[in-house]
Amino acid sequence: MIRNRPRLGGASTSRRAFLKRCAAGTAAAAEAMIAARALAADGEKPNIVLIMADDLGFECLGPYGGTTYNTPHLADLAKSGMRFEQCHSTPLCSPSRVQLMTGRYPFRTGWVNLIGRGKNPLRFLDPQERTFGHLLREHGYATGIAGKWQLCDFAEHPNHLKECGFDEHCCWTWVYEGKGSSRYWNPSIIQNRELRQDYFEDRYGPDVYCDFVIDFISRHKARPFFAYHSMALTHNPPHKTPDTAVTPEDRRGDKRGADSDFIGMVAYMDKLVGRIVAALDRLQLREKTLILFTADNGTHKNYVAQVGEQEVRGGKGTMTDAGTRVPLIANWPGVVPAGSVCGDLIDFSDFMPTLAELADAPLPAEPPIDGRSFLPQLRGQPGNPREWVFAQLGDKRCVRDKRWKLHNDGRMYEITKDPFEQAPPIDVETAGPEAAAARQRLQAVLARLQ
Repeated sequence: MIRNRPRLGGASTSRRAFLKRCAAGTAAAAEAMIAARALAADGEKPNIVLIMADDLGFECLGPYGGTTYNTPHLADLAKSGMRFEQCHSTPLCSPSRVQLMTGRYPFRTGWVNLIGRGKNPLRFLDPQERTFGHLLREHGYATGIAGKWQLCDFAEHPNHLKECGFDEHCCWTWVYEGKGSSRYWNPSIIQNRELRQDYFEDRYGPDVYCDFVIDFISRHKARPFFAYHSMALTHNPPHKTPDTAVTPEDRRGDKRGADSDFIGMVAYMDKLVGRIVAALDRLQLREKTLILFTADNGTHKNYVAQVGEQEVRGGKGTMTDAGTRVPLIANWPGVVPAGSVCGDLIDFSDFMPTLAELADAPLPAEPPIDGRSFLPQLRGQPGNPREWVFAQLGDKRCVRDKRWKLHNDGRMYEITKDPFEQAPPIDVETAGPEAAAARQRLQAVLARLQ
C-alpha cells in the first residue's frame, strides 16, 4: 500500500528545492570542467595517482556486477568516472608489473614468470629497462611508490627503486637477506633505503603504505606528482584487517586467517582507496588529478564471487579471462566523462604510453614500446583502439580480440560465449568461415610476438 506523504512547504517549495539541487550539481560539474580546461590551457601537467590491487579480478567489484564483496568507494569512482570493460594483464604479478611500468611485452624484457622462477629466472629488474617512473621524473614529476615491489632483494639492491625511477618509496621488503617477511601485520618495510621493521611493529602494513601515499601527495601538492600505490592487499593467504577482531597473536606477524577473512581484505582495500580520494578532495587536488585503479592479475583460485546469476572462480595463474581480465577504473572530474563505460581492449603495455602522453613526455625510440595510449578514450574521444591484446606466462602465449582467442598450442575459443574456456576448443574446420578467418588473423599476430 502506498501512503500519502505530508507535503512540507507545498509543491512549489519542493519544486524550488529540486531545481536548486539540480542547479548546484550543474554548477559543480561546470566548475570542474573549467578547472580542468584551465589546467590544460596553462600548460600545467596533471597529477597522476595509479592504484593497483594485488590479485583482484574484475568479478570482485560492484561496478563489474560483483555482489560478494563490498566496494562502495570504487563504485563511486566508477559512477563519477569511467569503467573499462576489457582490461587485460598477465596472470601473475612479476611479469604484469614489469609490463605495466615499461610498456613492453614479457618476451622483450625476459620477465615471463615470477621473480626467481622459470627456465631462465630473473632476480631483479634491470634499471636499464625504462619505466614510467623514469619518464615522468625526467619531465618534472615527483615520483613515489608505496606497497609491493617484489622485483629485487633490497639487501642486495638497496637503491633499486631510485634506479628504477622513483624519488621516494615505502615498500614491503618481500625478502630480506634471503628470508621472507610480512606484508600485513608487523610488516618488514624499506622506506627511502632504510629498513624500518621495528619502527612499524604492531602496525598493519597496508595502513603504512597508504599513509605514505597521502603524505607524499601532501608534500608535493605544489608541483606535478606521480603516486604509484602498488597495494599489498588482497594477496593470499587471507589475514584479518584492523576492521575485524584482531588478537595480539594476529599482530605479532603474518598469521594466516580463515578464507572468510578475504571478504574483509577486499573491503579494507576499498577503504584505503577511499582514504586517498578523500585526501585529494581535502587538498583540493581532485580536478588536477587523474586516478587510475586496476589490479595486477586475477583473484586467487580459492575464492568465488557472484556476478549476476553466475559464479566466477578466481583464475590467478591461468590464461583464461579469470586470470587476465582485471578492473580498470579512471576518474578525473571535468575530463573523464562521468558514468561512462569503455569497451575498448586495453592491455598492461598501454599504461606507459598513456601516462607519457598525459605528461607530454615523448616515448623513447628504443627499445620498442608495445602499448598504445588510451588517453583519448579517457577524455571521451574515440582514440585509436587496439584490435587485440596479448598475454604471456612462461612458454604459454595467447592473443585475443573482442570475440576470439587463440593460444599458442592451437586452442581457440569464441570468448564472448565462453570467457573462462570451459567448453572444448573450437574445431575451426567445422566452425565456419568467420572462425577460420579469425584463426588466420590471430595466428599472424602470435607469429610476430615471440
